[in-house]
Amino acid sequence: MRAMILAAGLGTRLRPLTNDRPKALVEVAERTLLEITLSRLREFGIREVIINVHHFADMLVDYLKKNDNFGMRIEVSREDVLLDTGGGLKKAAWFFLEDARHADEPFILHNVDVISTIDLGRMVRFHKELEALATLAVQERDTSRYLLFDEQLKLCGRLSGHDQQAEFVNSSQQLQVQAVAFSGIHVISPRIFSLMSEEGAFSIISSYLRLAAQGENIIGFRADGYYWRDLGKPENVARAEQDIKEGILRI
Repeated sequence: MRAMILAAGLGTRLRPLTNDRPKALVEVAERTLLEITLSRLREFGIREVIINVHHFADMLVDYLKKNDNFGMRIEVSREDVLLDTGGGLKKAAWFFLEDARHADEPFILHNVDVISTIDLGRMVRFHKELEALATLAVQERDTSRYLLFDEQLKLCGRLSGHDQQAEFVNSSQQLQVQAVAFSGIHVISPRIFSLMSEEGAFSIISSYLRLAAQGENIIGFRADGYYWRDLGKPENVARAEQDIKEGILRI
């Protein structure tokens, strides 16, 4: 199984920690976010990873070389212009399609600036059992961007704008829906690449909503019982370090 780590962002919210390094090399308890993410993926048997880079790209590449790619096959996808989550994934499509033997094997897409104990193996099994195109780890927590799922945990819309108006992509407004927060971890079937009509820089969530409207199976994996934290701000990094000291989180 393979994975992609999204690490190309500027890390604006993490300043001043990202003034002299990419966000992937910000440290939590003396370990970089990239090392923590790679270790998590390796725990679940993943040995082949592609990472997109942009901000301080050479520094990240040198870091990987210095650490012998942490014993994994790691490819780097350079983005001269930031392509957002969807565009970045589409640019890296070759990595998941290069070997016909694995052309139908789902892969993991993981933000570098989230830390969690979400059971990736269970999530992959859930994805396969429901024959999903994409499976998104979601939780019930406060966020500024909610996704909407129906009773069968199928993506059916989102809450958008300052007034959080419901935007539905199908007839699910007639059903009981749940508004949950996306956690930046996906399991995706490679078939998605033939369906991504968007070009340039675009959000993968926009693709998911369009595909859900067309009847594709985009589902939510409830991950409420697991530890999860967004490390996009310095105070969140500090909180994670405290959680580690207190034994709430082990990395």
